[in-house]
Amino acid sequence: MTAVNESQAILFSLALIGLTWYVALWAIGILGCCSARKRYRLRPRSPLATSISAPGVSVLRPLKGLDTNLYENLESTFIQEYPDFEIIFSVADNDDQALPIVRDLIRKYPNVKTRVIIGETVVGVNPKVNNLIRSYQEASNDILWILDSNVMVDSGTLGRSVDALSGLGVSHLQKPQKQVALVHHVPFAFGNGGRLGSRVEEAFLNTNHAKMYIAINTIAIESCVVGKSNLYRRSDLERVNGSLKPLTNEMNIVGGERGLKAFGRYLAEDNMIASSLWHELDQRHDLSCDVARNVVGNMTMSDYIWRRVRWIRVRKHMVLAATILEPFTESIVLSVIACTSLNNLCGIPRWIVLVMHFTVWLLIDLDVYASLAGHPMPPSRRWQFIVAWTIREILALPIFLLAIVGDEVIWRGNRYQVLRNGEVKQAAHSRFRSWFQKIIHFKQIKHYEQIIDQSDDD
Repeated sequence: MTAVNESQAILFSLALIGLTWYVALWAIGILGCCSARKRYRLRPRSPLATSISAPGVSVLRPLKGLDTNLYENLESTFIQEYPDFEIIFSVADNDDQALPIVRDLIRKYPNVKTRVIIGETVVGVNPKVNNLIRSYQEASNDILWILDSNVMVDSGTLGRSVDALSGLGVSHLQKPQKQVALVHHVPFAFGNGGRLGSRVEEAFLNTNHAKMYIAINTIAIESCVVGKSNLYRRSDLERVNGSLKPLTNEMNIVGGERGLKAFGRYLAEDNMIASSLWHELDQRHDLSCDVARNVVGNMTMSDYIWRRVRWIRVRKHMVLAATILEPFTESIVLSVIACTSLNNLCGIPRWIVLVMHFTVWLLIDLDVYASLAGHPMPPSRRWQFIVAWTIREILALPIFLLAIVGDEVIWRGNRYQVLRNGEVKQAAHSRFRSWFQKIIHFKQIKHYEQIIDQSDDD
């Protein structure tokens, strides 16, 4: 075989591999879109809403400061259509600005069982875990619903989530073969339309992130959980420790730190808890047919970029292979693969492939948005959304390249070094500050900012 023929054979093989990868990624994207349609466009009322035999649930909401839309976020848990639940709010200190809002809500809903726990228990570097420890220990019920303070939920969410945890939920696309240990909710971002970073974050979470998240959880070959809103049993969590090693003998639970305390050393404790329930107990997860309405607030572009950098760096130390493959799942890189492969294999002009690729990709993303929102993107917001969506797609690869080379992250004003499996330690202060710290600007929200729920108008 001549050198020319060998070169042609290599190019043909690479083009075939590229086209196969492209088709596979499209299949995953279409699966996410179709699953979103089937799962989220119908949200029936749970029979547990009026059942006298509904299991008790403890709703744990860790708080720190005045998050955007905090009053409405917290109020959404008071109005759950469920007969037996308690709400436990936890703050680290008595001066926390969230406490007056909590007390206002307690006065407004005197018939809801509510407690406030002040004071954290330090078990690791993760402040959220430290804040939750006492609530976790003092909760009256085995079923726990952990909700971030920047999340708002529909009034029927708890009932449908308990349905799913019991394996009875109508949200199942197919019945899991193993017991469900955790129910989670896909984040759906919304804001007040302020800064560009907020719009880009919305475009990311409500389209590509949601599409891939739903598809991965539909295939369900591995744990994939975001901890904005998670429901699980304390009795299950007390059996795991983050080792990800199968618990083959119940006697193995004796000795060593287990339960929530064991996850204080992780930055992404939500993902590690989910993975531990999956691998150590050989149990599974499920998505209910509800979303966690994630209030993004006024994010600058710098906020958005460094938020993405932080979680890529964490994922790199948890699932390295999947993280390395991540750029090859993004629309721009995939478009280059597609137009090059199809041009070499079939002679199709590159511009035709690019036009078709981005047109259909955007239409699918808009369809995913409509499924999660419960209504199509309104014409008045469509072009604004498309601009934010385009910026997100263009920035995906540069952000990844920036993130993949570092190990330090900044979270809630503290610097951490990410270790193996997503564990973190406080980063040592040094005279030398990395260049990105001179660019990034962190600020705390000093006042309560309300966001009007635009679901009826948008």
